[in-house]
Amino acid sequence: MSKRVAIVGAGTAGLHLALYLQREGLDSTIFTDKRIEDYPNVRLLNTVAHHAVTVQREKALGIDHWPNDGYFGHYYFVGIPGNPLEFYGDLGTGPSRAVDYRIYLPTLMQDYLDRGGKIEYRDVDLSNVSELSEEYDLVVIGTGKGGLGTLFARDEQHSPYASPQRQLCVGLFKGIAPQQTRAVTFCISPGAGEMIEIPTVTFSGDASALVFENHPGSDLEQLTHARYEDDPRAFLDLVLDKLRTHYPITARRINEDEFDLANSPLDLLQGAVTPGVRNGHVKLDNGKTALLLGDAHATVDPVLGQGGNMASYAGHIAGQEIVAAEAFDERFFSRVDANRAPRVLGATNWTNFMLNALTTLPESFIQFLGAVSLDRGLADKFTDNFNFPEAQWELFSNPDAAAPWIAEHSNGVVVDPQAAVVGAPA
Repeated sequence: MSKRVAIVGAGTAGLHLALYLQREGLDSTIFTDKRIEDYPNVRLLNTVAHHAVTVQREKALGIDHWPNDGYFGHYYFVGIPGNPLEFYGDLGTGPSRAVDYRIYLPTLMQDYLDRGGKIEYRDVDLSNVSELSEEYDLVVIGTGKGGLGTLFARDEQHSPYASPQRQLCVGLFKGIAPQQTRAVTFCISPGAGEMIEIPTVTFSGDASALVFENHPGSDLEQLTHARYEDDPRAFLDLVLDKLRTHYPITARRINEDEFDLANSPLDLLQGAVTPGVRNGHVKLDNGKTALLLGDAHATVDPVLGQGGNMASYAGHIAGQEIVAAEAFDERFFSRVDANRAPRVLGATNWTNFMLNALTTLPESFIQFLGAVSLDRGLADKFTDNFNFPEAQWELFSNPDAAAPWIAEHSNGVVVDPQAAVVGAPA
């Protein structure tokens, strides 16, 4: 069977798929509108952390270019008035890491080219995707650009939100001293927002990504609309003020004389994301079927850092199924959908649940966080399960799951586990 594959989009899903197929001796071509040399001059694309399960796939693909740049756990800060929580959990599966995608993506593109891969720099959109499918045995779409995402119907069951749940301000900053252990710092400011501080490799070396997840209508939403270019000093003063007010665990480590964007005004990204899932495949006008992959298939808010990991996983699953396929028929597409669903939809459902829980902070959720904060065994397990979002969703989707989870993973010093009920009906 011929297996010539066109991959539209050079994001994590498309690149990991292309490199996997290349390793297995199959022919693929990547189509993208962005050249390798373009990346250093574009605005920050995101602030993506790859967890250990993704790093393991990178090692298997021979793209482990940053082996010594990982981080080892999560610090947590929950700013409950009068009773703030601070605790730490380890990433037991292995270190995670974050590399500026303006470095990461072109590096992988070059790996793919150096190993004999083909990249065509041209637009693929609604007007020519059917024509492209005539030239290849399978078209995999890994981008929503050019209206391609609209080909695929919205999966309403897994798309509870019709609008963004957070107003985002994301930047790479210098002047922030690291924590005692190289780690992410995850902060919750009840009623206002969340902030995730991520040690990140960028053009100038190590920097701190600050991901401000601002509740619409809160005072933190100013960060989404303030413009650095208009008045850099005023913007930085605004950020410092919000950190002092909402996220003191980070503010207390800042050298205010050195605090600034890490490289240039391009290190700042502001906007919003509407979470949603689309159907995983669709028949084109000519009767051939296209596969949807990565962020274009399942878009999540970045609050839990799952997007890049979901994309890598889905690319790996698609690669396995392409290698094994005897035909690119309905059974093939159904197998891809079924095999990626537990993790991709687990991450989607968990993220969507947490968006609501972090907004409303129900008493049951506060009790759960309190239990985790008091027991290192629970904190370690909760943190390491960022690698396994389907396990997190199993915990949070079932109101009866918390007590046995606490009993299984506790070091034995937590409050009554019956007091911690975190879930909601799936």
